[in-house]
Amino acid sequence: MTRDPSLRAVSDLHVGHRGNAGVLDDIQPAHPGDWLIVAGDVAEKADHVIGALERLVDRFERVIWVPGNHELWIGSDDDGISSTTKYDRLVSACRSIGVDTPEDPYPLWTGPGGPAWVVPMFLLYDYSWTRSPGQSRQSALQGARERRVVATDEFLIDPAPYPDVAAWCAARLVATTTRLAALDPAHPTVLVNHWPLLRAPTEVLRHPDFALWCGTGQTADWHRRYRASACVYGHLHIPRSTVHDSVRFEEVSLGYPREWAARGRPDPLARQVLPVPALRQVRWIRGEMGMPRIARPGETGPDLEEER
Repeated sequence: MTRDPSLRAVSDLHVGHRGNAGVLDDIQPAHPGDWLIVAGDVAEKADHVIGALERLVDRFERVIWVPGNHELWIGSDDDGISSTTKYDRLVSACRSIGVDTPEDPYPLWTGPGGPAWVVPMFLLYDYSWTRSPGQSRQSALQGARERRVVATDEFLIDPAPYPDVAAWCAARLVATTTRLAALDPAHPTVLVNHWPLLRAPTEVLRHPDFALWCGTGQTADWHRRYRASACVYGHLHIPRSTVHDSVRFEEVSLGYPREWAARGRPDPLARQVLPVPALRQVRWIRGEMGMPRIARPGETGPDLEEER
């Protein structure tokens, strides 16, 4: 155990996938007072999501959850409900086990590195991150389909009563900016969202079209506007730390077994957000056959972070 508590974060656990079932055993606090942010994509099934969060609640002083796209997917066990209803039910279930959600008062971290508002957000995406500047949403989506890049969200997210996900996103943006504007400006924020707030992290995607399902241009200045000391996100399955406008952006995902088995995974898996870690927690190096991978603790090698 460390001497002082910390604010930690992880995302994209996908505990329903074979190979990730035991990953919860690896998420342990370094101090009894640690808080844990879970930035979405715990699982597709609601009972898997709540079961995983219950286990984490038993270990951490406070657990803060935001949904990812996978929590919104509608499956055969969801009784024909919409994704909006599923989200509401997940929020209710989280509250019953003591987990903070985007619908609850934002908690104030007062431990080392604080005080700072921890702001769990649920913002979605609006297809504004098109492949070409000024391209229309319709043209961008058509081009993605022609290149056979279509997110599963298009088939498994039902945004009713909103006409589409973009409209749901717009409503979430209005509600969230209203709450952010009301925060005491004396303290900085830790902004948490499953999807990245900036487009820059998507520039390393293998398929550029996938950026359409990764965020919204409406949040491009939020890290400055809302005094962020750090921004936490997942979704891309490319765990790393970057800096934009002197603000740290922490991508804290695990990802699918086939991904982390090939490129490694952060150690520890629950990354420290506050206080600011003394060393970079995720370092990419060039592995065998020149393929980028995450360096193991103590491993040396050329640092590829600037290339990425």
